[in-house]
Amino acid sequence: MRKTHILVVDDDAAILRLLCTNLRARDYRVTVASDGQEALEAIQTDFVDLVILDIMMPKLDGVEVCRRLREWSQVPIIILSAKGDEKDKVKCLELGADDYLTKPFGIAELLARIKTALRHAGMSAQVPAQPVFACGGLEINFDMRRVTVDGVEVRLTPTEYSLLQQLAANAGKVMTHGMLLQKVWGEQYFSEKEYLRVFIGRLRKKIEPDPENPVYILTDPGVGYHLAVTESSP
Repeated sequence: MRKTHILVVDDDAAILRLLCTNLRARDYRVTVASDGQEALEAIQTDFVDLVILDIMMPKLDGVEVCRRLREWSQVPIIILSAKGDEKDKVKCLELGADDYLTKPFGIAELLARIKTALRHAGMSAQVPAQPVFACGGLEINFDMRRVTVDGVEVRLTPTEYSLLQQLAANAGKVMTHGMLLQKVWGEQYFSEKEYLRVFIGRLRKKIEPDPENPVYILTDPGVGYHLAVTESSP
């Protein structure tokens, strides 16, 4: 059976050793890179299931690597950074990262976040009864994990798809912030409201005709979000 392949990108040799030792002990296949350019080359030459990416690196920093990766790859990305500022976290999430962990971090917490990201990439959180959800020009084929808008396929990251799938499984019903955070990311994310805000924004940019005036993913102020059952008027 093929081992799950994780690329660890960090210019700190001690961090690389720590992560390699712990990940390999849990039967992950691990490749390392010490700068952004090396990371991009590694992903282009071998299939990678998940990337653990430091921000502060030589040649290309993690932000630029994340931006370039999202131009052609949907591989899950977990950012590691010594910078815990919320603006930095939001910036990385908006560029396409799936998660953000501040250094110093606990191995148990990182392993839990890896499992969450891999779950998004490999399996459905809750499959709706119907094989296809349709609302106006939006169509979600759950068997194929395929999303189209007006017949054009939309490329979603695994986390974006998991969030949209959760909304579709409960179409027409209000999903509170806490419910969505727990069901898509896990219980430990219950208070991470910026994750939800950023990912809803990312989804709207990809599927809404006008992201500023959404007709599919609707906001219930102070409560949460719901997916429209029938197309709304802008």
